[in-house]
Amino acid sequence: MAVQKIVILGGGESGVGAALLAQAKGFAVFLSDRGTLKESYRTTLQAAGIPFEEGQHTEAQILDATEVIKSPGIPSTVPLVQKLISQGTPVISEIEFAARYTKARLIGITGSNGKTTTTLLTYHLLKTAGFNVGLAGNIGDSFAEQVIADTYDYYVLELSSFQLDDMYRTQLDVMVLLNITPDHLDRYNYEFQNYVASKFRILQNARPADSFIYFAESQPIMNELAKRQPDVQKLPISLQSTPSPGGYLADGQLTARTQTQSFAIQQSETPLRGPHNALNMLAAILAAQSVGIPHEAIQAGLKTFQNASHRLEPAGTINGIQFINDSKATNVDSVFYALSSMDAPTIWIAGGQDKGNDYSQLDALVSQKVKALICLGVDNHKLVDYFGGKVPLIYETQDITDAIAKGLELGQPGDVVLLSPACASFDLFKNYEDRGDQFKAAVQKMMYDV
Repeated sequence: MAVQKIVILGGGESGVGAALLAQAKGFAVFLSDRGTLKESYRTTLQAAGIPFEEGQHTEAQILDATEVIKSPGIPSTVPLVQKLISQGTPVISEIEFAARYTKARLIGITGSNGKTTTTLLTYHLLKTAGFNVGLAGNIGDSFAEQVIADTYDYYVLELSSFQLDDMYRTQLDVMVLLNITPDHLDRYNYEFQNYVASKFRILQNARPADSFIYFAESQPIMNELAKRQPDVQKLPISLQSTPSPGGYLADGQLTARTQTQSFAIQQSETPLRGPHNALNMLAAILAAQSVGIPHEAIQAGLKTFQNASHRLEPAGTINGIQFINDSKATNVDSVFYALSSMDAPTIWIAGGQDKGNDYSQLDALVSQKVKALICLGVDNHKLVDYFGGKVPLIYETQDITDAIAKGLELGQPGDVVLLSPACASFDLFKNYEDRGDQFKAAVQKMMYDV
């Protein structure tokens, strides 16, 4: 019997990991990337003897595949992928491929906002409790590469809608759906329902004994649940009611209950602030309870958690003005949560590559909290047009150092300068990390120059 051929489209972290796993499982492997590979990935492929190409896609090589593993960054609408689909070649994600080869229990976390914090916290709770756990998906090291040795008993997976789109048979033991708000609509034909359906793919293989954790005040989630009625253990999270089983915030206390366990802690005893982080923590606590982590271990893990960079991250204080890096806020809903967390007059830095944003949900918060808007982007007209007349002062720039200097000029002791862009970063920066890193570096430099 001929050796089956796996083609990998995209040579990033997930693609190179998938290539290594495919080789380890005895497939013939070919990796193709239209761009330029990072030197470390090129070296890895060369050392493994895996054939690859960069700067092009050789269609004859790709269309000859038994199965294709596609980078989540490549839309299924591109002509090459459409040709594969039309000829019946399966096109899957790295997550789908890797899940075939692991015996571990899987915790999958998705949502428009809060995925990274919730994923990192869930992983931290399992790890500090002594569980043998890996971190993968849209964060950390390649899931596929970790599965080669398959030494973990659990994996916590951050899952984007793009990854879910190419998952079909993967079975998750715990599923978390934090919220659904308009995002990436350019990828979903500007139809919100298409995006909702993508997020709900996290439930596509749910079994009656599996746990499903979700935000009960996210109307798109509740509407879709009413239509689907999945047979699964439901654990809703609420800021308005007290579900049991489920999780809720009341009088500053986080309470989480499953069928077998109850946990409570004051949010003020944890390092995370704001209602959005209450939701993230409740989701992580319920996920930890679902795999049997005891009360004491959850409490210890919550108190020692350090959040990821670029999420409401303190960047420094100059002349009594606090600078906060929230560069990962690439959609309007994330900015809503960020502004909700501000308890001081705020100079808001926003802008970048718009993704079909509707800013109306920010109106009340902006009028209450924002004293000035600094637009940081190549094309700021949408922000300027919308907030003109709603914000006392609007300033435009394409330079992050200039943005910080303007924030310092406009601010007074006790104010906050918040980078929370609501937009993608690709007009002026490599990615949101680059944007956040440049912001932090510029603040630090200015601290020394003042």
